[in-house]
Amino acid sequence: MRYPRAIQNLINYFSRLPTVGPKTAERYVFYLLRDNPEELQKFAQAIAELKEKTIVCKICNVISDKNPCTICADKKRDNSKLCVVANSRDMLAIESINEYNGLYHILDGLLDTIKNIKPDDLFIDSLIERVKKNNFKEIILALNPTIEGETTAMYLTKILKPLNIKTTRLAKGLPTGADLEYADEITLANAIKFRNEL
Repeated sequence: MRYPRAIQNLINYFSRLPTVGPKTAERYVFYLLRDNPEELQKFAQAIAELKEKTIVCKICNVISDKNPCTICADKKRDNSKLCVVANSRDMLAIESINEYNGLYHILDGLLDTIKNIKPDDLFIDSLIERVKKNNFKEIILALNPTIEGETTAMYLTKILKPLNIKTTRLAKGLPTGADLEYADEITLANAIKFRNEL
């Protein structure tokens, strides 16, 4: 027996989401079938409003409901520092620790030869324009320590070098509570390389 078309269509849509396979998608659909119609309507409305009520900040490229976003509009932020991140989620992760009070620039991804993501596909040109227009004293490259993140960081370092602005990376190494014997070679090498003076 096949599912009715409405159920199968929704299973197909849920299956398109990252890390959601067909069985998980089925569970989602049957959970929603048991929900009351008012809640389903709210769920559908939230999905419909996702694109309608979000915009991209024209300054930093973060997904927001205002333009400029609250961070770019905040005059209390330290406008001498610019933190470059891959996406809005990375920016929110940094904001959540309350240790950084500077500005941000979202690249909207990382360079990736396998997925054919090139510099022109990212907000790199707008980064360079922004750096040239403003008096930033430091550019912080807060990119994932993956092959794509490292490739992007090397590329940005190369094109930012002629602008003579201090460019830094996030520290790398062992997380608190980690055992040396279980650390991978790259993490252990970074922990040695980026050690701190006591």
